[in-house]
Amino acid sequence: MKNHSIALIPGDGIGTAVIDAAWAVLQAAAKKQATFTLSETTFPWSCAFYKETGAMMPADGIEKLRSFDAILLGAVGWPAEVADSVSLHGLLLPIRKAFVQYANIRPHRLLPGVEGPLKKDEFDILCIRENTEGEYSGAGGRVHVDTPDEVAVETSIFTRTGVERILRFGFEQARFRRKKLASITKSNAQKYSMVFWDEMTAKLAADYPDVEVTTYHIDAMAARMVMAPETLDVVVASNLFGDILTDLGAAIQGGLGFAASANINPDRSAPSMFEPVHGSAPDIAHLGIANPIAAIWSGAMMLDHLGEKEAAAAIISAIENATAKGVGTVPGKDKTDVITAAVLTALLRGEME
Repeated sequence: MKNHSIALIPGDGIGTAVIDAAWAVLQAAAKKQATFTLSETTFPWSCAFYKETGAMMPADGIEKLRSFDAILLGAVGWPAEVADSVSLHGLLLPIRKAFVQYANIRPHRLLPGVEGPLKKDEFDILCIRENTEGEYSGAGGRVHVDTPDEVAVETSIFTRTGVERILRFGFEQARFRRKKLASITKSNAQKYSMVFWDEMTAKLAADYPDVEVTTYHIDAMAARMVMAPETLDVVVASNLFGDILTDLGAAIQGGLGFAASANINPDRSAPSMFEPVHGSAPDIAHLGIANPIAAIWSGAMMLDHLGEKEAAAAIISAIENATAKGVGTVPGKDKTDVITAAVLTALLRGEME
C-alpha cells in the first residue's frame, strides 16, 4: 500500500483549526479508499515561532520540507505582532520559489446551498496565477530612508521562461475543461512587461489551435467576473493580477471560507503546497467558527495531485453534500467542528451507498 508523506504547517490563528479539520477528513478518505495511507510531520513555523526565534522557519527549513510528497499549509500571519511583509517573505514566498511552485491554481464556483452576492450561479472558473516572479519578485529597495528625498523602487521581473511556462500551463488546463482561455494583461499602460505577456500569449496560441483565446485588460476582467462570470473558463494572469482576481473570485463564490488553492510544481521535482487562502483571521481565531471547507477542498486538490483521484472526488462530493444541507454556508453560523462532522458523515455515507 502506497504511503504519502505530508508536511503540515498549521501556522497562525484559524490555521491550526482548519488544518486539524482537513487532516481528519483526509485520513477518513484514505481509510475509505484503503489503497493508500497518509503520514504527517507537523512543523510549528508561524509568527509565534518568529517571535521566539527571529525567523519564520529555521535556516534549513526548505531542506526539511524537500523530502515530503506534499505540504498542507493552514494560514500564516499575525499583523498585530509581526508585519505581513515579514511573515510572507519569511515563509510562504520562499517555499513557492525554492520548490518552483510556479502555478497557483484556484477554483471558483458556487457549492450547492451557497448563495453568492451575484444573481448568477452558473459559473465555474479556474484561475491560474503565476506564482514565483512578476510583480512579487522582491527586486528593489529603498534609499535615503526617513528623509524628504526617500525613494522606493519595486521592479517587476518577467522572464521568457516564467511567462511561457505559466501560459502553457493555462492552455493545458483549458484543454481539459471547456477549451477557453482568458489571458489577463494591462498592455495599454505597461508597455514592456504586459506587451511581452501579450506577445507570448499570441505566440503560444498557435500551439493550441483547439483553445479559444481572449485577451482582457485586468480592469475589464474584474468587471466581467462580476457581470458575466459564466462566460469564463480558465483565466491565466501574472502574480499581482492573479492575486487580485482570485480574491474577487472568492467573493463571488460566497467568501474566503470556500477559497481553496494549490501551489503546483508541475514537473514534480519538488513538493507542491496546498492551502486555503482566507488568512489567519485573528479576530475570530478564538471563537471556533472558522469555516474549514477551503482547507478541506485544498486537501482534496492535494490528493488529486498525488494521483488519488477517487479519494479526492469523494471529499468534494462530501463537501457538496454538507453544504447542500445548509451546513457551513453562512459565515459564522456553524462551528468548525460541526462543519467538519457534516463532511465526515457525508464521506461515510458515500462509503455505505
